[in-house]
Amino acid sequence: MARSDFVHLHVHSQYSLLDGACQLPQLVERAVQMEMPAVCLTDHGNIFGAIEFYLLARQKGIKPIIGCETYVSATSRFTRGDPHQKSLFYHLTLLIKNEQGYRNLLRLISIANSEGFYYKPRIDGEVLARHAAGLVGLSGCLKGEIAALLLAGRSEQATQRARELASLFEPESFFLEVMDHGLPEQKKVNPLLRRLSEETGIPLVATNDVHYLKKEMARAHEILLCLQTQTTLADPNHMRMSAPEFYFKSPEEMRALFADMPEALHNTLRVAEMCTLELNLHKTHLPTFKVPAGITDIEFLRRECAERLR
Repeated sequence: MARSDFVHLHVHSQYSLLDGACQLPQLVERAVQMEMPAVCLTDHGNIFGAIEFYLLARQKGIKPIIGCETYVSATSRFTRGDPHQKSLFYHLTLLIKNEQGYRNLLRLISIANSEGFYYKPRIDGEVLARHAAGLVGLSGCLKGEIAALLLAGRSEQATQRARELASLFEPESFFLEVMDHGLPEQKKVNPLLRRLSEETGIPLVATNDVHYLKKEMARAHEILLCLQTQTTLADPNHMRMSAPEFYFKSPEEMRALFADMPEALHNTLRVAEMCTLELNLHKTHLPTFKVPAGITDIEFLRRECAERLR
């Protein structure tokens, strides 16, 4: 049988804590069943599952693509403000192309947690510009900056921002992400993203915001969101997805959704071909610290811990 002509590039596992419900072994097995040549992992703000996912996928003959759905501050990663302000941060999907990209994504996530953490681990444009090499950028879901600008009717700013983001990455390494979960906002923004693509030359890529593996798991995922938000299904205002469409869809389902955008489907394979990360897991990787003269490494560690604990 011919291999699938579509690859999922936006997937949340159990490591998107209390939000994603895809168990990694079952996720990889689902990709095998659909004869996908690759599958991606893009958990929220972390790559906790990266190595487990990498090993599982390689064992099954599937190319693992490691990524992260990052939170990008609307201003600076050091800015603090109203946590309920919708524009406090935007989503941006980052995928690893190679070892340099792996190291850069590790650095970005570390900075997001150590410098930018405010309700979410945040990066900003300044730090992304320094660590974008070896990464592919996807513009994100409806909570991405470009989609938000287009929905607000600010098309000129969306065009400018799309060009700015594309300039941060290596050539041909930034894509405008289109999704269709049946939401009215997506029906409105997708033609605008297509027009923006034609205007700027930035290609489209089709994704499904995968949070669970099968459509019938939507109810269980709704319960998971209740656990996250400390509420119950009986609460009429409890958090839920807008439609039961956030599952690991088949290539046939994706082709039906994006029949008018075949290039966006093809570009998922294009991105998968760009991502060729090879990890050496047979070598111990530990940082090297310069120890002052006159003390042992253990004495130095003890001294540093004692000073920081104060």
